[in-house]
Amino acid sequence: MNFREKLSNIVHEHDSLVCVGLDVDKEKMPQFLFESSKHPYLEFNKSIIESTKDLVCAYKLNMAFYEVFGKEGFNLLEKTIKNIPKEIIVILDGKRNDIGNTAKKYAQSLFETYHADAVTVNPYLGKDSVMPFLEYKDKCSFILCRTSNPSATDFQDLKVSSTPLYQLVAQKIKEWNIYENCGAVVGATYPDELKIIRDILGEDVPLLIPGIGKQGGDVEKTVKYGTNKEGKMALINSSREIIFAGDKEDFADKSRDKASSLRKEINKYR
Repeated sequence: MNFREKLSNIVHEHDSLVCVGLDVDKEKMPQFLFESSKHPYLEFNKSIIESTKDLVCAYKLNMAFYEVFGKEGFNLLEKTIKNIPKEIIVILDGKRNDIGNTAKKYAQSLFETYHADAVTVNPYLGKDSVMPFLEYKDKCSFILCRTSNPSATDFQDLKVSSTPLYQLVAQKIKEWNIYENCGAVVGATYPDELKIIRDILGEDVPLLIPGIGKQGGDVEKTVKYGTNKEGKMALINSSREIIFAGDKEDFADKSRDKASSLRKEINKYR
């Protein structure tokens, strides 16, 4: 089963485009976990997964929140992934890339060592740095196109022969999609650009869309412009607003409520 088939299956099964970001952060997590548990981060992740696993199509793990702990963080990453049901998409968000041979090792690490279904990739170094990821034909590489942060405009809006750079990146993603395993990262905080990118990439390229929730992205516009004509091929990510919804013993229930509410709102516009 390739990535798009797996994505279509789980979207249909769970009626969901919700992707939950599992970004552990001690300052934002329920503090009682650090008093009552020997493994508070793993317990936190397991609780969030258990409470939301029937509501989502994917979990996204930003690797910075794990790598900061050193070898314990890599163990936490592996154990968290093992607790995610096999039918649900696992995205490792490291925005990796480098020149050819190093990129190959990054791809091997993420796809073979950690068994991710998808990764995020920086296109700045060009095609030969992206191809080692795309050679994993049953996986998906979400290539940074229009990111959700405010200073994305510093480079991504720069005009190259009158065309904004992010649009040229989108055209390259379409060109590089020879194995039909490219995706694009496009922030919900830029809905007009999201529409343009969907038009460039067409119906079949999946979009990973951060920026909903704490970053203020509009759900209706995100669904309208980010999904294809069938209301699919988009993974709409929310991290902090879902996983840090509660700070008491019922934190997992609060997270479930937020995930359920987001799924309902997304489906209202699909």
